[in-house]
Amino acid sequence: MATPSTNHDIKVLNSLIETTLDSADGYGQASESASNTSYKNLFQEWSTERQRVATDLQGQVRTLGGKPDADGSALAAGHRMFLKLKDSVTKSDESVIDEVERGEDFIKAKFEHAIEDNELSASVRDVVIRAYTSIKSGHDQARNLKHSFKRN
Repeated sequence: MATPSTNHDIKVLNSLIETTLDSADGYGQASESASNTSYKNLFQEWSTERQRVATDLQGQVRTLGGKPDADGSALAAGHRMFLKLKDSVTKSDESVIDEVERGEDFIKAKFEHAIEDNELSASVRDVVIRAYTSIKSGHDQARNLKHSFKRN
């Protein structure tokens, strides 16, 4: 039987899984939307990395005896639909990069919030911190890409 602490850990992890899957899907969409082959490849690599992070988090939920989320959020699906509409109007790598960076700010903040959650068990916090390393790296890369694109 799951304890209240375990239930909380599973809830937090599933929320992070949902957002990470949204991020992976978003990068897949960005890869399709980018016109520059280098950006397409980069976004596909980032999508694959986010899938790996989600898989790791899903494994932790299973270890805790829970059922891991396997889908992104409905809100993200709506956001991706909006991006498709926006993309059909603007159709620029700059707009794709702007959206990627905005999404990175969101996921980074969500992981930071989870790390600061005092109810999270120490072992799950360690798992979240390991995942955050990848999230933070992706965030910083997207931020740097946006800044370098703006300079050109």
